[in-house]
Amino acid sequence: MKKFLPLSALLFLGASTLLAQESKDDVLKDLDAKTKKYGEIAHNIWDFAEMGYLEEQSSGLLQKTLADAGFTVKKGIAGIPTAFVAEYGSGYPVIAILGEFDALPGLSQQAVPEKVSAGKAAGHACGHHLFGTASTAAAISVKDWLKSNKIQGTIRFYGCPAEEGGSGKVYMVREGVFNDVDIALHWHPGAANAASAGAALANKSAKFRFHGVSAHAAGAPDKGRSALDGVEAMDMMVNMMREHIPQDTRIHYVITNGGKAPNVVPDFAEVYYYARHFSREVVTDIFDRIVKAAEGAALGTGTTMEYEMIGGTHELLPNLTVQKIMYDNLTKVGGVTYTEEEKAFGEKISKTLGKETLDLATAENIQPYKESAQAYGSTDVGDVSFTVPTAGLGAATWVPGTPAHSWQAVAAGGMSIGTKGMMVAAKTIALTAIDIFQNPDTVKAAKAELEERRGKDFKYVPMLGNRPPALDYRK
Repeated sequence: MKKFLPLSALLFLGASTLLAQESKDDVLKDLDAKTKKYGEIAHNIWDFAEMGYLEEQSSGLLQKTLADAGFTVKKGIAGIPTAFVAEYGSGYPVIAILGEFDALPGLSQQAVPEKVSAGKAAGHACGHHLFGTASTAAAISVKDWLKSNKIQGTIRFYGCPAEEGGSGKVYMVREGVFNDVDIALHWHPGAANAASAGAALANKSAKFRFHGVSAHAAGAPDKGRSALDGVEAMDMMVNMMREHIPQDTRIHYVITNGGKAPNVVPDFAEVYYYARHFSREVVTDIFDRIVKAAEGAALGTGTTMEYEMIGGTHELLPNLTVQKIMYDNLTKVGGVTYTEEEKAFGEKISKTLGKETLDLATAENIQPYKESAQAYGSTDVGDVSFTVPTAGLGAATWVPGTPAHSWQAVAAGGMSIGTKGMMVAAKTIALTAIDIFQNPDTVKAAKAELEERRGKDFKYVPMLGNRPPALDYRK
């Protein structure tokens, strides 16, 4: 696995401005020609496997790729060192393409169909190495098309760090960096090709820290006050609370620090909580009850407690005006076709997922269009979608049936299956942006829909409040 993109690849991408792309078919052909080069970029980021707000190499590689292609890059956006905006062109409309590049802790995996650690602290189990690279490819292709056709307008790539719990885009929205954007486009890796209206759960997360008194656990237990007791008492109360909350609520936690030795009463312990629901009002209520449970746990165990907000995101607000354009372009691009080698890889992965046979239908085909969806996960794209008309898609970068945040997702994302799905996304986003540039009335219709859906009296209030970016939340 290469650690750095070859200079020839960067020169190749920089030279793309010289290639004529007068039609949408030209754009598709050009992206096909660059598949290997963009695959190398994605695999470099896959190998870096940097967690949220620590993505220095990953962010830097995408910044260089865009700068070499003629974009003006502004980094350190919204007080986040790895956040950036790359821009080309001027005037109306302004179309944003979102890109992510953070990895998940504890999911290191080689690009093989067996569970084998790559020996790193993290792995790309959500495919953000593909996400950022495909969005970069789309932005460069649109820029080349604008230049070839001498069309006015602005294309921007938004380098968005720490989507996995760090809420990077929320800080960017809060700082107003999307205020002059007309349309935002995004995508996400997955096990199927789909461009229906999306959905996501609102989310609030925090780290609850308990402080007690250390003592010898056997020799002087009466002198100690266990911070771990505080965490466990909190967890017990929150788990009992599950019976008395809306059934669509999701609450998760991990104990991130429970003490160091059994014979020492822990004077410090920490637990990390998420609360989710499809309504941000419900999430706020649930989170406040979690805080009360923490306060009660501290009182009952003779400890003290404070908590730090880590993340908070709005639910996703779909924009059907743009979404239908995205879907039509995905059907034009089509799905992916596996080689025999990829089929053999996929069959082995399928068996690890409890499936006897490999069903390639969701990779080869496009899922039917739907105007609504059931929300399960969360994303900070939600905050963007309440600010700017936003549309997205999912592309089959993983073996069908693969869940996100799994070692199987890391494995497929590190080989050619991931690259093929990534290029489906790059093509679809590029064609969608071109359609909007060619028909600016789309922007007016999309903005009217946004205002109607969110309500005329809507006022954006970030779920994480006024705290500065949680740059050390993965340290």
